[in-house]
Amino acid sequence: MNTLLCAIDHGVATVTLNRPDAKNALDATMADELGDLLDALRHDAAVRALVLTGAGGAFCAGGDVKAMASSGSRTPAERKAGMARYARIATTLADFERPVIAAADGVCYGAGLSLLLLCDIVLLSQRARLCMVFHRIGLIPDVGALYTLPRVVGLQRARELIFSAREIDAAEALRIGIAMEVHDVAGLLPRAEAIARSFADGPLLALGLSKKALQVSLGSDLASMLALEAEGQVLASTSEFAREAARRFAAREPAQFRWPDRAPVTA
Repeated sequence: MNTLLCAIDHGVATVTLNRPDAKNALDATMADELGDLLDALRHDAAVRALVLTGAGGAFCAGGDVKAMASSGSRTPAERKAGMARYARIATTLADFERPVIAAADGVCYGAGLSLLLLCDIVLLSQRARLCMVFHRIGLIPDVGALYTLPRVVGLQRARELIFSAREIDAAEALRIGIAMEVHDVAGLLPRAEAIARSFADGPLLALGLSKKALQVSLGSDLASMLALEAEGQVLASTSEFAREAARRFAAREPAQFRWPDRAPVTA
């Protein structure tokens, strides 16, 4: 891969966006490589959790505007076909059945912020800067942001962030629910990896079922969700993890899965 780094250790796949000279802006090559890599990791049984981060003190500056400007005139059909690579990334991340943790430092603009919104858990550095920058360049949000942002921050706040194209800092991102935790730069990636490693011994079947259910919950009704719960619970209860958890509980042994303790450094 020319634009990404990937390392797998103890079930944790760490994917690093690696175009630091461009603040890891997404160009066609990176988008294609990221789509291919995510698809491969999604089907790799050895991967128990995914960490997404960026190189060089930035997460992702969004789409590569310089590349857009130099690409010349394209027909609407060509532009629509080009958008398919970004839709593929959004769909694959949304359907990734294992936990996805973002560790974002520095700039998270445009499509970079869209990538964050597709992750299950978002950790930011204190110097992170987020922006739905699309309206500044006459475009609309993409990579799934029109779907994810209202679900994360609510419709009115999503309108404000999109319409204004204003930058927010890590403290505001934490306050409005985009980020779960804020850390100093040195502690950011280790915290993300500690959370990811905790899932290596976690209830992967239950996690996958919960992720799928949460994807449809806001567009569903109570009766449908109760039916989905019943079906999922029957399946989850047959897992080896559930059987072992019940045995450990009865024997008063330590739980197999535990969230790693560490107080976040708030911005």
